[in-house]
Amino acid sequence: MSLEKDINQVKFRNEQQKGLLNIIYTYNWVLERIKLTLDKEGITPQQFNILRILRGSHPEPLSTLQIRERMLDKMSDTSRIVDRLIIKNLVAKKVCAGDKRLVDVTITDKGRKLLDKLDRKNEEMDDIIKELSTSEIKILNKLLDKIRKSA
Repeated sequence: MSLEKDINQVKFRNEQQKGLLNIIYTYNWVLERIKLTLDKEGITPQQFNILRILRGSHPEPLSTLQIRERMLDKMSDTSRIVDRLIIKNLVAKKVCAGDKRLVDVTITDKGRKLLDKLDRKNEEMDDIIKELSTSEIKILNKLLDKIRKSA
């Protein structure tokens, strides 16, 4: 389908407007498909992102500030998301030994096991963009990087 058909709009102010709308629409479309996989495990995309960040730093803890700096969604309320992951026993936090004003967050064994389970679904997630060839994906990545350089 085309953007015009998907959002039922035939005219755009210019190609730039259409491109921006297409990026936003596609982002939401991709996110909904990722949510379908994550919902089965009872976590959100932001929780998944934090778990992956903590797994990458394991066994070293990270502060919530360090986590926020690495998150894909910079607008997320990192502390609130970490608290929800604590309730699910997927992460743990304790007062930082070096700076009592900070907390150290680490992924638990249960959190690592959940990510291991989700790793087995990588192909399912990769299939979201299966219509693109590897060379097209490389071009897409370069174009998206180029857009962010203009900011």
